Amino acid sequence: MTTSAGARTPTVIEGNVVATGIRLGLVVSRWNSFIVEKLEAGSLDALVRHGGKIEDATVVRVPGAFEIPLVADRFARCGKYAAVLCLGAVIRGETTHDQHINRAVSLALTESAVNSGVPVLFGLLTCETMEQAIHRSGGNVGNKGSDCAQAALEMVSLLRNLDERSDN
Repeated sequence: MTTSAGARTPTVIEGNVVATGIRLGLVVSRWNSFIVEKLEAGSLDALVRHGGKIEDATVVRVPGAFEIPLVADRFARCGKYAAVLCLGAVIRGETTHDQHINRAVSLALTESAVNSGVPVLFGLLTCETMEQAIHRSGGNVGNKGSDCAQAALEMVSLLRNLDERSDN
């Protein structure tokens, strides 16, 4: 590719945030449900706002964040979903338990995405306080569930654009 001044430019491949015809699997933790329900609502709202249908989403509820990766991996490998959103809230307590959960879940979700080729999104809040979680689930910092869904849609589009390129 060359600009009008003759300088060479790279080929740029990006995705769009369009939900039309996209099926999403949502794995939702019941732990801290007061927060997580807002993340789920934000994700589903983003799906609809970007042209998808609510019936294009399947929601599975698991006990806590630690149980998310097993179901997320099943969703990613089954061939029915273009992306998997993993939603939860792990809030720091008096011990380092939260750090072990967050590390294990993030590594497992990354591995699932890489091995399946399906976007598996980390939509878990990893907050120091409940107040931070409230702000990130629809408060003054926005809704990270909505952000997660938008990132999922963009990744689906991006991967499809990559697949359509003959030189990849």
